Order: sequence, then C-alpha cells, then structure tokens
Amino acid sequence: MTMKEKSIFVCSECGYVSKKWLGRCPDCEAWNTMEEEAAPVADKKGSERPRSSSGAKAELLTEAALPSYMRSETGMQELDRVLGGGLVLGSVVLLSGEPGIGKSTLLLQISNELSKNHRVLYVSGEESKGQIKLRADRLGVNSGELYILTETNADAIMDECKRIAPSVLIVDSIQTVYSDRFTSVSGSVTQVRECAMTFISYAKETGTAVFLVGHVNKEGGISGPKILEHMVDAVLYFEGDRRQAYRIIRAMKNRYGSTNEIGVFEMGDLGLKEIANPSEVMMQGRPAGVSGSMACCVMEGSRPLITEIQALVAQTVFPSPRRTCDGFDYNRMCLLIAVLERRLRLRFYQNDVYLNIAGGMRLDEPAADLAVCISLISAITDAVIPDDMIAFGELGLAGEVRAVSHVEYRAKEAYRLGFRKIVMPKGCVERCSSLKGKAEIIGISAIYEILPYLKKKDDSSSQA
Repeated sequence: MTMKEKSIFVCSECGYVSKKWLGRCPDCEAWNTMEEEAAPVADKKGSERPRSSSGAKAELLTEAALPSYMRSETGMQELDRVLGGGLVLGSVVLLSGEPGIGKSTLLLQISNELSKNHRVLYVSGEESKGQIKLRADRLGVNSGELYILTETNADAIMDECKRIAPSVLIVDSIQTVYSDRFTSVSGSVTQVRECAMTFISYAKETGTAVFLVGHVNKEGGISGPKILEHMVDAVLYFEGDRRQAYRIIRAMKNRYGSTNEIGVFEMGDLGLKEIANPSEVMMQGRPAGVSGSMACCVMEGSRPLITEIQALVAQTVFPSPRRTCDGFDYNRMCLLIAVLERRLRLRFYQNDVYLNIAGGMRLDEPAADLAVCISLISAITDAVIPDDMIAFGELGLAGEVRAVSHVEYRAKEAYRLGFRKIVMPKGCVERCSSLKGKAEIIGISAIYEILPYLKKKDDSSSQA
C-alpha cells in the first residue's frame, strides 16, 4: 500500500467499516477485529460497483411456481444424511474445519463419485497439480470427468467455468481467492465477501453445485466476515481431533435439510471411511467390571447414538480440587457435581474429578445428565455399574429426573446393542411398551433411586 492510497478498517466479524482503527467494533462489539484494507476506488460517477438489472419482477406468492430441486448422491451416505438427502444442484455449501482435519481428502473422494455422472471442476489455491495427483493416486481417484485447476484469481476461475461448464465446482479454499477489482489482499473481509458472492451468483444462474472450503480462526469460527455464513445455503463443520481417527461432519445451517444430523467417518491410510453404525464402534473396548464407566444414549438428529461416559474420582492433597472434562460441558459437570453433593451428601469437594467421553465425541444434550451422574456416583463410591445397564434423562437442581424426547428410539437402539437394563425417567416408561418382557425398564423420578442398582466391590474402599 502506497502513501497516496487511502485505507479503511473493516471488522472481520460483521464487516463494519471505519476510517480509523478501533479496539472494539461499535456494531458487533467484538475486540481486536478491525483489519486495515485499501479503500475501494470509485468510478467517475461515484459508485464503487456498476449497477446491473437482472429483469426480475415481483409476483404473488400464491402464483409462484415450486422449484424442483434435483439432488445428487455424493457417494457417501453419511454426508448425504447431513446435507438432507444429497447435494442440491444450484446450492452453495461452505465446509470448514481445522488444518489437517481432512477437508481436501473428503472433497477429493466426493469428486471421484460425482464425476461418474457429472462434470466436476476442483479448484485448489493451496496445492499444486502434482500434490493433488499424489493424493488422488493414494485415494484411488482415477475415474470420471474430474478436472483440476490451480488458480487463485476469481476472474480466471470464472473463465474456466464458462469453458468447461461443470455441474459441480469445488473451491479450496475461499480465503486464497482474490479479485483484481479490489486492492486488498486475499483473505481480507472484502475479498472473501466479494469472491464468495461471485461463486454464489454463478451457482444460482447456472444451477451448478458449489463447495467452498473455509479456514477457521483461533477461536474455532470461520475466518472472514460473519456474513459469509448467511450468504451460503449450508454450513458444515468438520470436527475431530487430528490425533484420533474419528471425524464428524455437523450441519450448522442447511436450507435444504435438518441441522441436527451428523456424519461419522474414520480417517485411514486410504482416506475417509464411513461409519454406518457409530454406536458399535464407540462401545468397542469398553472395560467390564470397572467403576465409573456408564453407557448413555443421545440423539443426533434422527439417529440414536450410544457412547461411553468415563469418570474418575481421586483424593486430592491440595486445598482446591481439580475438575477436568473432555467432551462434556465443564459448567454443566460442575452443576451436576453440586447437585450430587447437596442431595446425596457425596464429598466431591475433597476429591479431584475427571470426566471423559470415549471416542472423542461431544455430548451437548441434557439427556446425558443422568448417565454422567451415575458414572460420578460409581467413581466416588467405587461401585460397579452392571455392564448391560444404560441410562438417559435430564437432571434438575432438586435431584429430580426429567423426561426427554425420542425415548422409544433410544431404548430400541440400546436393546439392539445388548443392553438389558435401561434406566430412564419414570414418566417415560409407558412409551417403551414394545420392550416389556424383553428388557428391564427402570423408571426413576429422583437420582437417589439409582443407588440400589449399583454393586459395591468393597465397602471399605468407599470415599463417600
């Protein structure tokens, strides 16, 4: 930027524009989000962008025709589930995730399946053609009409799209693309917003399905302006720990389907592999006859998912005990510990508490409260939970167990995996009439009612 060029400061969260730097954005009230950019150059008439008319006219809603959206299967049922049944032609999907999580691998595998029936253009602004070829050979991507392009100029990408006319366009990533119409660097708020709008307009005009890859910032959100998430049709988050094999795709926004579905994958040497039955995978390797281990059934959209909750309570020598949890909300865990201390007189204040959700899963549903409390009770009393017992239910501050939704689906999934003692809120027992005589349905109205079902290994080892 030369001395003669004027600069502006744009908020990376909401796009607020200021002539001077501000520590806090006046619009979204976020701190340290003002980034310096070159001011856009106006034309002779004083407008920054030429106005154009598409000829669209308003019409009555009752006379509007219902569009026939055509879905295409991506070749991965787990991803199709998250998208709402498949990829909608003309839609724009934003896929984000941490570096190295497997975004490019997933999109290249999808391209291999889609290219068998559609023309696919894979645009990479971060890798060379040789790097893409090496990954494609490792993943076995070698069929169909799959074109690759290494380009970061949005206008050049549009020229290739007009020449090839793809049915599916993949841009990896939107933060690397820039336009010559703006003087700011690639990845800035203006460049990300305007380049994304270019691809969105192209998708709506031609019916091309577009995948945009988005980087994440240090807070875990998508880099660039927040308006980017509002512009696209679907926002998918690719979650998981790079040190573990499991990956989860979660829809945060979807105009063509539910936002409650998830897709589970396993990362291997040959790419991502779908896990059609995550419950069986999550329960593999569960120890038998060990205190603090409890199974729980949560709902992820329309899918019941069974996970293992592990709790460990150890006596501390420090005046302030430690509280650590992985895969569960820390504040919620502290709340449940306070309920157990007050209602059951358990001395957690004298012990360190560690809580872990096996398999790298994260439980955000209140239905996991009951299973978490049972695992904590088992850990502090060293009482063994029966291996065929599973629990779900929400816990109140008075120690009462509240009803949850989709009880029948949870119970059937637990029975299918071999659990014969199903603990649930007392008010939900009538909904599981189909399992009467097959499994023992234990309905409880308060947390203390679960105590008779826990088996003490040795009364002298109790820490309660």
